[in-house]
Amino acid sequence: MTIQCDIAIIGGGIAGYTAAIRAAQAGMKVILVEKEKLGGTCLHKGCIPSKSLLRSAEVYSTMLKADTYGINVEEGAISLDFTKVQRRKDNTVEGLYKGLQYLMRKHEITVMRGSGRVIGPSIFSPKSGSVAVELPDGEMETIVPKNLIIATGSRPRFLPGLEPKPDEIMTSDEALAMDELPASVLIIGGGVIGVEWASMLIDFGVEVTLVEAASRLLPGEDAEASTELTKQLRRRGVRILTGIQLKLDTYTYTEGQASIAADTADGSVILNAERLLVSVGRQANVEGIGLENTDVRVEKGVIRVNGYFQTNEPHIYAVGDVNGGLQLAHAAAHEAIVAVDHILGGKEQAPDHTRVPRAIYSKPEIASIGLTEDEARKQGHAIIVGKVPFQAIGKAHVLGETEGFAKVIADEKTNDVLGVHLIGPHATDLLSEASLAMLLNATPWEVGQVIHPHPTLSEVMGEAMLAVNGKSIAF
Repeated sequence: MTIQCDIAIIGGGIAGYTAAIRAAQAGMKVILVEKEKLGGTCLHKGCIPSKSLLRSAEVYSTMLKADTYGINVEEGAISLDFTKVQRRKDNTVEGLYKGLQYLMRKHEITVMRGSGRVIGPSIFSPKSGSVAVELPDGEMETIVPKNLIIATGSRPRFLPGLEPKPDEIMTSDEALAMDELPASVLIIGGGVIGVEWASMLIDFGVEVTLVEAASRLLPGEDAEASTELTKQLRRRGVRILTGIQLKLDTYTYTEGQASIAADTADGSVILNAERLLVSVGRQANVEGIGLENTDVRVEKGVIRVNGYFQTNEPHIYAVGDVNGGLQLAHAAAHEAIVAVDHILGGKEQAPDHTRVPRAIYSKPEIASIGLTEDEARKQGHAIIVGKVPFQAIGKAHVLGETEGFAKVIADEKTNDVLGVHLIGPHATDLLSEASLAMLLNATPWEVGQVIHPHPTLSEVMGEAMLAVNGKSIAF
């Protein structure tokens, strides 16, 4: 069967379904092809399930220190039921999955379950971009769209010899499906995924070793935030080793223990744990989707696009992780909107990567937007910095979470906000004010004039903005 439509989308993750909704809102006929479950990695294997587990870990950790809040709990009365933790995670995902299915029905979007493959010029169309869909029963259908959006996402990257193995080596995908917690875990990779899992597992009572090849955790984030995170994770019991070079060929697994040798600045060490969690980034899903039938260019494992997310073939777009961007769910969703708006005649390109907020859900949380101090100086800016600790904020004391800070980096000549970095309680919820400030080109002084309610954590943002010019009241 041949089906005509305005836009076909391969991939039903956040980029794909956002594009579908945006196009349907404009009155376009949309067909979305997804081989697994609508919602993709973020809903089923990433953002939502991992944050659900992090929340359970946070509650458990807080309960263990309930006496600091004046709440007495009898010894042994608090215990962890990981089966219920997983059930809560699954219920959270299922609820959101049902909501997403409702949105597809609401906007009259056709969702086709199957594997989509782009085909070249054929009897169906004189140009490439039609999609052959293999349905679960083996039948084939062909979609002939006016425009095609590729949103096939990404998957965890492996290390040679450390591919996933049951009850031994896992990526974040397998970790989310654990039936029970191991006694110890060695996490390879100190990026966003690695630090989130380290934070979660240590709160669940697992012995955690976290190793990173770079000289510090989160090498792409603010150096002071990285230092503060390292300090707090170590205080909670995480063993952290940086500047590590693993000897992959030394890996063994015997009698329930994984072992691997590594070189450090202080010499060689042997690292042991019950399970390995490999978190060394993600790679785009560009294979098996028929790109060889088109003029779409794949470079360094990702699809090459322009500022509107068009490929070499103007009617074929690629959004989200598959184009090698920031690999953030909200960035993917925004790219999808830009692509659809361009199809509709819009001319607004996606913002520079420095305008996209970044969020890390470890404890403490880290949130940032714009340039770090090092990046700003390397770009030639003369900078001024305002920094205020959460220690100066009343609500942080009420919460019992006073570690961390908010930092604002501004250009000394123009007074433009170049970057904002937070580490501390609910940092990810506080960052949107900085994102709005950068969108509107507000100066630190202007943001500092905003009246922030007291006592709230939001005061740290206003105080940090005022601190740029030495005007902070609280610090």
